[in-house]
Amino acid sequence: MMASRILSGLLLTAGWGIARVDAQIQVVTTIFPLTDWARAVGGDRVTVRQLLPPGVEAHAFAPKPSDVLALNRADVFIYLGENMEPWAEDLLRGLDSHRLVVIKAGRDAMREDENGEKHRHGHGDTDPHVWLDPVLAQAVVSSIAEGLAQADSEGREMYLARAAEYLASLQALHERIAAGLAHCRHRRILYGGHFAFGYFARRYELTHLSPYAGFSPSASPTPAQISALIRTIRASGQTTLFYEELLDPKVGRIIAEETGARLVMLHGAHNLSREEHARGDVTYLSIMEDNLSKLRVALGCE
Repeated sequence: MMASRILSGLLLTAGWGIARVDAQIQVVTTIFPLTDWARAVGGDRVTVRQLLPPGVEAHAFAPKPSDVLALNRADVFIYLGENMEPWAEDLLRGLDSHRLVVIKAGRDAMREDENGEKHRHGHGDTDPHVWLDPVLAQAVVSSIAEGLAQADSEGREMYLARAAEYLASLQALHERIAAGLAHCRHRRILYGGHFAFGYFARRYELTHLSPYAGFSPSASPTPAQISALIRTIRASGQTTLFYEELLDPKVGRIIAEETGARLVMLHGAHNLSREEHARGDVTYLSIMEDNLSKLRVALGCE
């Protein structure tokens, strides 16, 4: 397990008995996976605030003056990288805080996938959606643990211990997905939106087809690309067309109406809806388990 090796040699056995410090570490994050993982690793020693409000689509977010104020007061800022949050570097340059620990959590995972190959879409831009691959996600969690330990050395053993436990959960998730998608009638994910599951599809030896050339919501499909997906659905016998969270699936509805396919949301975990946030029980792990269930039905898995 890649991230377990990152933490090996660092994890001590006595890390769970440390009392919480009076003043919690103030952590600011950008997108939901980082928020969920910072809480999982940080436990009671941290307070986590996500810049992205519930219900807001991640790629369209722009920071507000109140976000700058929150960062100036924070101890730790966690973001994935410039390909996911292109505004983050400018935001950091405008800060007054010199004590802020900045964790570019996707640096290692986003640089290369496990096979050493850049994962790119048709325009040559690096795909930022590494968190949807539970194996690459382990490197992100390890980066968060090391960053929190840097900001709060007294909590280091606890952070590493909690991270090790969570890494085991990610590895178990990976193994469940691999087993659950091993024997399926279909091996292609049909997607009516901007496809964020490229790393996921590669990990589990799936292909995908979307009418969009890239994964950015600024991209628009051509009539020819829409027609190609309609023809594929009709020829394949597949009856499920997936769409992305937090965006109106206009193109997906057109394709579904033409083919009779069932529209199903496949959650990219960029952010939670207001309803999901209000429930308080939605996690990265629960999202991915739900995605697995939907994929098994759509792909006809045994």
